[in-house]
Amino acid sequence: MTLSSSMNVHRLGLLVSVIFIILNSTGSLAVASKDWRGLASDTKSHLVKNHESFSRLHMMRRLASASATKVVSVDDYGAKGDGGDDSEAFKKAWNVACSSEGAVLVVPKNRIYHLKPITFSGPCKSNLTFKVYGRIKASVRLSDYDKDRAHWLMFNNLTDFRMEGGGFINGNGRKWWANSCKINKTLPCKAAPTAMTFYQCKNLRVADLIIQNAQQMHLLFQKCVNVIALNLLVSAPEKSPNTDGIHVTGTQNILIKNCVIRTGDDCISIVSGSKNVQATDIVCGPGHGISIGSLGAGKSTDYVSNVLVNRARLSGTTNGVRIKTWQGGSGYAKNITFQNISMRNVTNPIIINQNYCDQNEPCPEQASAVQVSNVVYKNIKGTSASEVAINFDCSKSYPCKGILLQNIGLVSNSGESTKASSLNVRYTKMGNVYP
Repeated sequence: MTLSSSMNVHRLGLLVSVIFIILNSTGSLAVASKDWRGLASDTKSHLVKNHESFSRLHMMRRLASASATKVVSVDDYGAKGDGGDDSEAFKKAWNVACSSEGAVLVVPKNRIYHLKPITFSGPCKSNLTFKVYGRIKASVRLSDYDKDRAHWLMFNNLTDFRMEGGGFINGNGRKWWANSCKINKTLPCKAAPTAMTFYQCKNLRVADLIIQNAQQMHLLFQKCVNVIALNLLVSAPEKSPNTDGIHVTGTQNILIKNCVIRTGDDCISIVSGSKNVQATDIVCGPGHGISIGSLGAGKSTDYVSNVLVNRARLSGTTNGVRIKTWQGGSGYAKNITFQNISMRNVTNPIIINQNYCDQNEPCPEQASAVQVSNVVYKNIKGTSASEVAINFDCSKSYPCKGILLQNIGLVSNSGESTKASSLNVRYTKMGNVYP
């Protein structure tokens, strides 16, 4: 069998697998309402419909192009993987693959390729696949980032794009962490690069990769539509600053599934402009938990809706499932479900904090706030590292409303009793709820 034919068979097999995963992993999405026994909402059907439409369209396009696969190796365009800079070779290989219908861009295994900041821009001819079998490492020279301190690997304006292969993406972040104002308080706070950014992409699949030691955030989906993030291992030391695992902003219809995330900040963070977000089968910890927000910083108007976090295991995190908003903002965080979650030694297992203040000086009290409503916590069990296992610290001006606690069991690590704290919130309990 030729390499091209082998690649075709492999691509078709992967395609069938991902279609099966999408159509069978949507789970049940319950959204709080006045009638707690009618929790199923239009959110589930909308989420399923979007993923099914994406799947069918993606499959037809992939099948149509499978017979014309062009394989492009970065080695063929001068990449050495010998410790030198391979950025120009990657750019040349990208340009060839991008201009070819249904191309496969290959990063060979058993080599380490070093890259400066680089943007892989579209639009490309459709059905481009980026296969990372080897290792890609970031340049450690801070001067290489003088033109753009916010990004290392940027994927911009791509449609029907896949990135996969089982290889490593290493942000080489230790020098950046040492120069962080959160580590060295005498230094000014400056931006650090996100390891991988997908910006304005549509019909995107990122799967089977190991992403580690990001300079700051590991994986950012920004203003994307129809995204699958599958089988990812994301890791950085527990004390590494601001190293969020997966950050979702302004993105609609995204499935995050079967991911293990161990970092120094949020495992998953979902912020403004995001809707129809599903995270399922997630392992999180260490880190700061799974967060909606922060929202409303700098008096901004932010919106997040239709979020499902289902089947997650959190261990040793500083928060469990969290919604965090600043005073003075506006907008909403609504139709959010956290269900089937286990926690071990988690501080703040369930928390809504509408007085979030991540700055050195105190935040002044302000009347305006992001409205938090229709939030379901269902089947959440485990151990708390803090006495307060459930903490609802909501806005006096815009109280949290439509909150449901169902089948909750959070006990103390130490054998002491746990307790719930609530301020400016209206909630309902169903089943056994402790504390």
